[in-house]
Amino acid sequence: MKVYRHIDDFQKPERTVVTIGTFDGVHIGHRKIISRLVEDAKKMDAESVILTFFPHPRMILHPEDESLKLINTIQEKTELMESLGVDHLIITPFTRDFSNLSPEDYIQHILIDKIGIRKIIIGYDHRFGKDRGGDFALLEKYAAVCHYEIEEIPEQDLNDVAVSSTKVREALLRGDVKTAADFLGYPFQLRGMVIKGDQIGRTIGFPTANLLVEERYKLIPSDGIYAVEIAYKGTEQPLRGMAYIGNRPTINGMTRNIEVNIFDFDTEIYGETLRLHFLEFIRSDMKFSSLEELQQQIARDQDAVLDYFN
Repeated sequence: MKVYRHIDDFQKPERTVVTIGTFDGVHIGHRKIISRLVEDAKKMDAESVILTFFPHPRMILHPEDESLKLINTIQEKTELMESLGVDHLIITPFTRDFSNLSPEDYIQHILIDKIGIRKIIIGYDHRFGKDRGGDFALLEKYAAVCHYEIEEIPEQDLNDVAVSSTKVREALLRGDVKTAADFLGYPFQLRGMVIKGDQIGRTIGFPTANLLVEERYKLIPSDGIYAVEIAYKGTEQPLRGMAYIGNRPTINGMTRNIEVNIFDFDTEIYGETLRLHFLEFIRSDMKFSSLEELQQQIARDQDAVLDYFN
């Protein structure tokens, strides 16, 4: 898959089949659209193109609102798109100028002039252009004149999978990583660099790798303990472990931490990147009266995680 960081970098092929959207999560509803895209491109001897945007439009149009958290980083989204067999991914910057493009100019200058569409596939509720004024009817109006086909994925087809990015976010924010995985079609993942912590876990027999997630917009699941698999470049197979998210109330912690205790692993990995795949919620975060009590609970947590894997 070829990736372009701006639509101006895209060299349009002779024939393209296109879909457009933010596709946060690349969940099973999105995958129905993308599968149709790839399938139709092959039938038409064309190349499949996804046009997406970064930053997310809400980050630009409402910069004061920091409540939006995204399921995928742009790197994660790119990897997921590639795994689905897409030929071209255009990640064009979303700006205020872009948001002011009229729907008609959007069709002419973006879809026709820049991408050269022969077919466009959209979801039933897709809107585009200034004030989201463009819709299926407008695309249909231009189709005959500009010589492209248009297909709208019906509401029923997408409702059959009963999923949305909002539902995935809600599941993650209550710690329900199993439901999130069902919606996504894969386990939710969190990637971060290992940084030095205060090493309290080491003193109670459960050393942890502290993760720094650099993308501030990345959604972090609810506080608690989770069973996770860990992808690390130094191992061929995923490692297993338990992850902790929270502010460590037992020691009166002031910041939210992401830590992972990796089973049967003692390699020095400061500065390395780990990817956590969240498989099962074990328990909520809680405050204990002493480190000894915390240690006893973590031992029970480890048993619960090992039972999950076994």
